[in-house]
Amino acid sequence: MHFRVWAPRRGRVSVLLDGGASAEIPLGREADGYYSGWVADAGPETRYRYRLDGDDAFPDPASRFQPEGPHGPSMVVDPGAFRWTDGAWQGVRLPGQVIYELHVGAFTAEGTWTAAARELGALAELGITLVELMPVADFPGRFGWGYDGVDLFAPTRLYGTPDDFRAFVDRAHTLRMGVLLDVVYNHLGPDGNYLGQYSEHYVAREPTQWGEALNFDGPCSGPVREFFLANAGYWVDEFHVDGLRLDATHAVRDSSDDHILAAIGRRVRECAGGRGVLVVAENEPLDARQVRPEREGGLGLDAMWNDDFHHSAVVALTGRREGYYADFHGTPQELVSTVKHGILFQGQPRPARAALGTSAGGVASAQLVTFLENHDQIAHSGRGLRLHALAQPGCWRAATALVLLAPGTPMLFMGEEFAASSPFLFFADHTPDLARLVREGRAKFLAQFASLAAPAMQAQLADPGAPSTFERCKLDRGERDAAWRGTGPHADALALHRDLIRLRREDATIRAQGVHGVDGAVLGERAFVLRFFGGSGAGDTAAVAGAEDRLLVVNFGVDLSLVARAEPLLAPPLGLRWALGWSSEDPRYGGGGTSAPAARGLLAAGASAMLLVATAQES
Repeated sequence: MHFRVWAPRRGRVSVLLDGGASAEIPLGREADGYYSGWVADAGPETRYRYRLDGDDAFPDPASRFQPEGPHGPSMVVDPGAFRWTDGAWQGVRLPGQVIYELHVGAFTAEGTWTAAARELGALAELGITLVELMPVADFPGRFGWGYDGVDLFAPTRLYGTPDDFRAFVDRAHTLRMGVLLDVVYNHLGPDGNYLGQYSEHYVAREPTQWGEALNFDGPCSGPVREFFLANAGYWVDEFHVDGLRLDATHAVRDSSDDHILAAIGRRVRECAGGRGVLVVAENEPLDARQVRPEREGGLGLDAMWNDDFHHSAVVALTGRREGYYADFHGTPQELVSTVKHGILFQGQPRPARAALGTSAGGVASAQLVTFLENHDQIAHSGRGLRLHALAQPGCWRAATALVLLAPGTPMLFMGEEFAASSPFLFFADHTPDLARLVREGRAKFLAQFASLAAPAMQAQLADPGAPSTFERCKLDRGERDAAWRGTGPHADALALHRDLIRLRREDATIRAQGVHGVDGAVLGERAFVLRFFGGSGAGDTAAVAGAEDRLLVVNFGVDLSLVARAEPLLAPPLGLRWALGWSSEDPRYGGGGTSAPAARGLLAAGASAMLLVATAQES
């Protein structure tokens, strides 16, 4: 085996094999602080550490596996031993994706790669095309979200072996689903991070709110940049993942001429070798430069999460405008604008925060990932309640239709498809002192929401370090199985998601994701309409102009008559009329039924969404 490590602050480095002091092999010094050498007695499954300056020994910073956790020895892994079956897989492209975010440990009772792989068939049948995994880089403790990872190349031993992860990806590809991996390149966890033992240059001068920032542009940053670029390519190359979701890119600081995020995008595509891959950003300011091409001064990433859509939708459904929701009103105009323009705050002043965002002109709808739920937003509700538990049922169904039929790239969070009763809370297993700090920090963060700052609610907050907190977040297999059988209280929600995803896939106008144009108008205090224009060309003699147009009427308020409404978007195409194509109030979804559009007008039923299609006039 060949060993190599960057340790510029050290005068001597040796490999200490699991056999003890007698199995210690000195490494030769290279230029620029690297040490390397061949070890004849090492092979797959050999456990080892690096001894530094003849003193303490530490795990490999680029360990492929930590079978005893971040504080234990590293283990040699042969990345070529796994037998892949996805040779024909061509990867993924952004148009048409339906994303499903999941936490491996809470997705099943077992919390393993193998158990999660068994559920992929059901997700494929639902219509999911891309599974997004919360971070899997190894971290200390028995459970956690993964955002405090410290061994960036080592899939956590909590979910199984590296080859179990490979088998998960291979199974997804067999089912024609891609896999996106969430990675954290803005900070490292507070426990088990030994990079500082090898070099002080990994850390930047200014910390992030979560911990030490990383040095991508300071002194000796070249090897640091290469370490993270290698990691980005490693997941694509050795685990065949179909791209990365980059956590909190606004906290990735780099003033160099070649921004590390742009370099990551290039490295990921290079390692894909022509296979389609995606790089998605989470960026709090929703800076459109993240997804603009590099030739236009952007970073060249493929997509980013759209928090503006989420925040406006949540305010519309719950009425709560606390904390970071304060700049949103949840009005019909806001929701129409998120569909038409993607980003609401494009540089104008905001009352609750400093000016955020940049012009989003030219950003395609598909480049913005829209959602009602994700891991953060559910956990930030204090009790970890999902949106279906916080909103009126009819309004929740209507909002679900908006997410799954609007032009953005939709994302569901695990369990959302069957309205899971399990909460999703923040959980992290740490040493007692650190656990106390995490518990206090979590309570302080949630106190930005005035209702959660109240002593009565602070007393109710779940302890992130309690095993019971983690166990409560696991999906209930009984609920899921009953929903798939079409029985029980969760079957309605599953039917709703299944039909909407099928409609998104099969209706050519909805599937086009707004490339032929989309417009919208406010119809009432809590109602609006979106018109998706179809793609019939003038040269198609069989096509009637506008015959492929669709109307999505969304009403979060009371019944609203649209008779004689002075809104041109409501007018049907010439010679045609509007007919009901789909309604969120279908009894199969738990709804109360929807009347068909009347010949002389439309009714926007309260707390509902309906999709109208153009059809021939009745004779």
